[in-house]
Amino acid sequence: MSSRIRRVGILTSGGDSPGYNPCVRAVVRQALHYGWEAWGIKSGYAGLLRGEIIPLTSRSVSGIIASGGTILGSSRCDQFNTAQGLRQALRNLNEAGLDALVVVGGDGSLRGARALDEAGIPTLGVPGTIENDVPGTDMAIGVDTALNTALGAMDRIRDTATSQQQVFMIEMMGSRSGYLALMAGITGGAEMACIPEIPFTLEQVEREVADAYIRGKKHCIITVAEGTVPHASEIAAYLEAHAEQTGFGVRLSMLGHIQRGGSPTAHDRILGTRLGAAAVDQLYQGNHGVMVGIVDGQLICTSLAEATATTRALEADDLQFATILAR
Repeated sequence: MSSRIRRVGILTSGGDSPGYNPCVRAVVRQALHYGWEAWGIKSGYAGLLRGEIIPLTSRSVSGIIASGGTILGSSRCDQFNTAQGLRQALRNLNEAGLDALVVVGGDGSLRGARALDEAGIPTLGVPGTIENDVPGTDMAIGVDTALNTALGAMDRIRDTATSQQQVFMIEMMGSRSGYLALMAGITGGAEMACIPEIPFTLEQVEREVADAYIRGKKHCIITVAEGTVPHASEIAAYLEAHAEQTGFGVRLSMLGHIQRGGSPTAHDRILGTRLGAAAVDQLYQGNHGVMVGIVDGQLICTSLAEATATTRALEADDLQFATILAR
């Protein structure tokens, strides 16, 4: 048990994800359960550098579990990644009397958590990113909600794609990982998923679309992760130029930040709650410098160094399903 912690802070950083608020709520109430004070850092690392640190009570987080976004705010902050930025962050944490910190976010946020921990502030990481590209957990906070949002859009797009007998390309978030595009493709019945992990050519996409037409399909749905090369706009332009060869016209829909918003699903509320409480539990047990995650239903801890060293790989079975089920 860590006897020297009296005040624990929490910040949410980077691109927000549905489920951040349930996590914040759990951190605050679990900290209070141990007799600690809970403090929130506004606007991520940018707010930390400005010293925007506020006290949080049980009432401060009342009623937020169903809300999307994050009541603390979030940001991306390049200045924090400098030696001067880190010094300023440490100064503000010490002036506020914070003994430990919980950081919720993706790869960049967790790298910041690692830097603070190595600089002497006991820090725990919680994975929060709709791209699901952080190793050490089966799913990050926000992924389930974002996937269901994408799926709902796909179901509606399919209706009009069938009516107009066209190719509809749906671009989804995923600069490094194609998880969302792949899983939306599987669950939404797409004919093809274009993702960064699997190289492809424009000619290959054209052949897939033409094959769908020949098989008698009334539409062709293609999910595309934003990090793919060629990009979605390039693919759409190529297919438009080869419409006579494929048999289909082309439309491009970009879901963008729609995927980040909305009330978190039950899964994300439970996940955010479990991971937030687990982060505080680890601090109470004297552990830090790790990220909490859930693998095969079990809570595990992964060092922040390991959690930020690589990108979470896609499951081979899912890649195979996407090919087989598209037929």
